Amino acid sequence: MNYRGGRMGPLGGAARSARIVLGALCVVFLAGACSSRDDDLSGFIAATKKEPGGRVEPLPEVRPYESFIYDAKSLRSPFTPGSPAGVAGVSSVRPDSRRNREFLEQFSLDTLKMVGTLKLGGRIYGLVETKDGLVHRVAEGNYLGQREGHITEILPSKINLIEIVPDGLGGYMERPAALALNE
Repeated sequence: MNYRGGRMGPLGGAARSARIVLGALCVVFLAGACSSRDDDLSGFIAATKKEPGGRVEPLPEVRPYESFIYDAKSLRSPFTPGSPAGVAGVSSVRPDSRRNREFLEQFSLDTLKMVGTLKLGGRIYGLVETKDGLVHRVAEGNYLGQREGHITEILPSKINLIEIVPDGLGGYMERPAALALNE
């Protein structure tokens, strides 16, 4: 039979029925696949709802701001280093710029070595070696090192001294140092 005026031939109806059946099978297959995925999700949600809930920590207490009133008469100026003039605690330590420098003051303390002591006429002297290998005799009251190192005591094992170093606030402070016997 020929196709005329909207009528189908003998195979036309079967092909159409096959397409309908195939489409219905796809819909059923997709619905089954989606429902199995939804079952897993529903199970997870149910298990999560059965678990005990967590505890939320309370917010920390916020304290109100405490203001500070600056009293310029009793406090030092925040714009100048050190303590205010006339207040106890202001260091009067200063290097003596008018003093004649001794020979061993041209060497850094870490380049000098104590190599021994010497006792002459009841007085103890320290023996200090410079980096050029020369040995010099020093006594209490002498200076050595580049930081105004004033020798205060000479012992058989070390030479004690006081250095004057910057304090970082525009002034100076005394700092103990020692030159130990180099064996």
